[in-house]
Amino acid sequence: MKIESIHNSHVKEWCKLKEKKYRDLEGLFLIEGEHLIQEAQKKGVIKEIIATDEQLKADFYVTETIMKKISTQVSFCKRIAVCKKIEEQPIQNKLLLLDAIQDPGNLGTMIRSAVAFGFTDIIISMDTVDVYNEKTIRATEGMLFSMNIIRRDLTSFLESIKCEYTIYVTDVKKGESSKTIEKDKKIALLIGNEGNGVKEELKEYANKWIHIPMTSSCESLNASVAASILMYEMGDYGE
Repeated sequence: MKIESIHNSHVKEWCKLKEKKYRDLEGLFLIEGEHLIQEAQKKGVIKEIIATDEQLKADFYVTETIMKKISTQVSFCKRIAVCKKIEEQPIQNKLLLLDAIQDPGNLGTMIRSAVAFGFTDIIISMDTVDVYNEKTIRATEGMLFSMNIIRRDLTSFLESIKCEYTIYVTDVKKGESSKTIEKDKKIALLIGNEGNGVKEELKEYANKWIHIPMTSSCESLNASVAASILMYEMGDYGE
């Protein structure tokens, strides 16, 4: 189907998906670029593809003006896909819990690292940035489609797993070195907000405290860097 008017109903619906409230309402989100589209196709989550070039496989063909209106990127993109939100799956053994992460780039990096180091599930707090934010999606480099991501109230979630999982929280004063981590069968790593860390009420669920050894010249690490290092220490990645 070819669309040439920016007032077309399909165009209006696609543009709405740039806003979180409409993504939540429709259960859909946009991805841009060939790599992301290929990864989404592998998981079978694409609803429809929009393109400007009729030589490319797509469900809808639009003008460059329309494509620029739909796109969130500065550089021009020839194909955009509308995807169905990924269905939640039962949790497994390696969990990353994220408390109020606000930077979409940080969230995307953590998703990518979680896949790399064998973490199976990410549980994000109700006040964490949207997983389907375009900046988050780009930062995952397609790894979004390989991760089970669940949004929950973390207090209730931690209460439900406290007897089954070893819950790790970082603390530079009383935490053991991350080098001493034993790769327990069931691990839950809790990472806090970029500026404020883990909420006090959530720290109560920790049954192991850890820290990342650093030189005295550095006081702290970016949240996504710290999470990535700890997942590396805890992960299963075919060493």
